[in-house]
Amino acid sequence: MKIAVIGAGIAGLSCADSLVEAGYAVTLFDKGRGPGGRVSTRRVETSFGQACFDHGAQYFTVRNPGFARKVSDWRSHGVVAPWHEAGTDAWVGVPGMSAVVRQMASHHDVEFSFLAKALIRKDRKWQIVGEQGARSGYDGVVVAIPAEQAASILLLSDFQMAQTALLARSQPCWTAMFAFAKPVSFERNIVKDAGPIAWAARNNAKPGRGAVECWVVQANATWSTSHLESTPDSVEELLRLAFERTVGAALPDPICSATHRWRYALSSGAALGSIWNDALKLGVCG
Repeated sequence: MKIAVIGAGIAGLSCADSLVEAGYAVTLFDKGRGPGGRVSTRRVETSFGQACFDHGAQYFTVRNPGFARKVSDWRSHGVVAPWHEAGTDAWVGVPGMSAVVRQMASHHDVEFSFLAKALIRKDRKWQIVGEQGARSGYDGVVVAIPAEQAASILLLSDFQMAQTALLARSQPCWTAMFAFAKPVSFERNIVKDAGPIAWAARNNAKPGRGAVECWVVQANATWSTSHLESTPDSVEELLRLAFERTVGAALPDPICSATHRWRYALSSGAALGSIWNDALKLGVCG
């Protein structure tokens, strides 16, 4: 049987792992240029060297025995390391968070830069329609993208599944990235819950990173919601000022900066894990 998985983030790739182990032929589709979803790393070349920012998920925790075995395998391949500063069970990808999903994706057939827009079922086969054309001949489909995006794809195929997705609302997160010419004069590498800042971290303090002084500053959901449609430049300036107030001193000269809006960053979820319609061979996860 041929199965299509829409979304090559952690959920989609984990699903693909299980399906391949069960003997299915799997193809993944993702709108991005590479795997990751919110497990992302941005790299920028500067005159001081490469600046590296984990601008999505900052780390992950290991509390499930099955996942622990997977992480042990990743560690043996050198793509993860513990980051005890964030917690006794905190781990990060090496040299960036995206190393984890790149390792997972390397074992699969993934078509990147394919934005899925709709599903069509005909003669017990699925067709995936995207901005780049259509892909046909799949016996089953699993949708592994943020709930709000999944709902529009599911609506004409399984209304109840789409309704469940619509109820699993997500909150946004604005993220600012700053690289500096010298270290920020601050005794800690992590900041939590400081004004509009939910989390800030000295990215180069994580295992396996470079030497360029890089900070990721993530706003809390309330602030991000109130500034959802603000311009990236204004968000960058506001978060830079908030970070400077937290540090309590003027920041060094920046060598590069950027922002990213995660519109669907923090999902409330539906407490269902995954949903599968066996009659249609259609499922969701993530």
